[in-house]
Amino acid sequence: MLKKIDHINVVVSDLARARDFFCKLGFVVTHAGDLEGEWISDIVGLADVRASYVQLSLGESDCRLELIAYESPPSPPAPPENRPHHLGIRHLAFAVDDIEALVADLKDDGIAIFSEVRTYPATGKKLVYFYGPEGIILEFAQYGEAS
Repeated sequence: MLKKIDHINVVVSDLARARDFFCKLGFVVTHAGDLEGEWISDIVGLADVRASYVQLSLGESDCRLELIAYESPPSPPAPPENRPHHLGIRHLAFAVDDIEALVADLKDDGIAIFSEVRTYPATGKKLVYFYGPEGIILEFAQYGEAS
């Protein structure tokens, strides 16, 4: 029986840049290290794995974010453009308290936002999409009292 989502793993090419981006959003590093040896090669089904990772946590959430950069075998380039309608896992969404302030901070940092903050009429949830490191689509979601 499943209990909860434990973590989300994102493969990146620049581990420090991705870590710094998520830490700016409020994540904290809870563990970091190198991965190599037969055990990791067997688990992921790749020969001669050498990688580094950072585990991040956010507030009271039990779900962690793990960023991993493979040195060997090298990761192939990401598809040219990650779009919301492509098949597969599309985005990570974060509940926030002040979406407008966060969006302003992102814009100040030169982060491209898909659109202005919009409201989902059925629930009153405010949301916005933007690209994070490695072209990862991220969403901020601000729920009203009735949501």
